[in-house]
Amino acid sequence: MRRRHVAVTILVLALVDRGGVRVGDVVVNKGSHRVREGEVVALAEDPVRPQATIEPDPEVEVPVVHEDDDVIVIDKPAGLVVHPGAGHSGATLVHGLLARYPELREVGEPQRPGLVHRLDRGTSGLMVVARNEDAYDELVHQLSTHAVQRVYTALVWRHLEHRQGVIDAPIGRSRRDPLRMTVSVEGRPSRTHYRVDATFTDPVEASLLTCELETGRTHQIRVHLASIGHPVVGDELYGGVRHRFATSRPFLHARALSFVHPGTADEVSFEVPLPADLTAELARFS
Repeated sequence: MRRRHVAVTILVLALVDRGGVRVGDVVVNKGSHRVREGEVVALAEDPVRPQATIEPDPEVEVPVVHEDDDVIVIDKPAGLVVHPGAGHSGATLVHGLLARYPELREVGEPQRPGLVHRLDRGTSGLMVVARNEDAYDELVHQLSTHAVQRVYTALVWRHLEHRQGVIDAPIGRSRRDPLRMTVSVEGRPSRTHYRVDATFTDPVEASLLTCELETGRTHQIRVHLASIGHPVVGDELYGGVRHRFATSRPFLHARALSFVHPGTADEVSFEVPLPADLTAELARFS
């Protein structure tokens, strides 16, 4: 009975994180929110309702950088959704992974088998997937203790005042729009380190950054950079779209990933170059 209670708690917290819980007219963005007597709690979905089984889809391409008995490192292409969710139930990375690695069905959460972290649909780059429960538990622990190094390349609007810095601002679900995250005193602690690698003035004023996550909140880099007035170029959700310089997607790429291998205890590192679409976009600048 206790295990069921824990499982339901985890599902409800995941629903809170997706913006699917309201107290009165307010979207709750923290699992610790206290409900007062007389308040009405509404759920967007039943957290204990059985969800559809994910069927393997061999048509989904999975670009593998490395694989062994414990982990799979993937260079996710932009446009590929990582796992099923509201409004997108098929042809995700998870569907492709299950076709190639059926044992993942027994690892982690049923709707996110093997996943210990994720990338947004429009973001390309490196992800690590756990291939067994021991590896899953170890990688989740490393992420929770900030032991996993994740480095991104981002192109942002305008020139930053400082060549390097840390954005330390809590992030939570927007009360106005549950699809958006925002800097909020009620959010979870979030830290992003950045360094300016290059600046451009033509065809528009922009800066190329290296960003490193200390924490890993939903949309963290995008929200943090937008909060200091430098949204990611092409990021429609957070004010990064400008008609004078159109892009096909947000200019954000997870280029480097390091962690302690859960099977060997060795530190391993992986790096991938900018994909062709972002390389072509960058070539337009001088």
